[in-house]
Amino acid sequence: MSSSSKIAHMVYFTLENNSPEQVQHLLSEMRRCLDKHPGLEYFGCGTLTPDLSRPVNDKDFDVSLHTVFADRAAHDAYQVDPRHLEFIENNKSNWKTVRVFDSNI
Repeated sequence: MSSSSKIAHMVYFTLENNSPEQVQHLLSEMRRCLDKHPGLEYFGCGTLTPDLSRPVNDKDFDVSLHTVFADRAAHDAYQVDPRHLEFIENNKSNWKTVRVFDSNI
């Protein structure tokens, strides 16, 4: 795919403290820091849907982030944007694991 392809950037967080309060805190931080970036065409965040439990469902996360960028340049600018870096710095202490899936779409 060309460098002008859209980039889907999906991130799955497993939290050290996954209390309802901490889950809601992370979702609030995502909405505050990660939405409305230049070139961001789609933003969504949410939680595991526990009753979807087919054998293929990966249930090893608490919170998910779903973003689609217009192109690679928008994605790359987001990665170093001060709001994105602030989100990481302010929240990483409660991250047990973070899995990132980037795709050309």
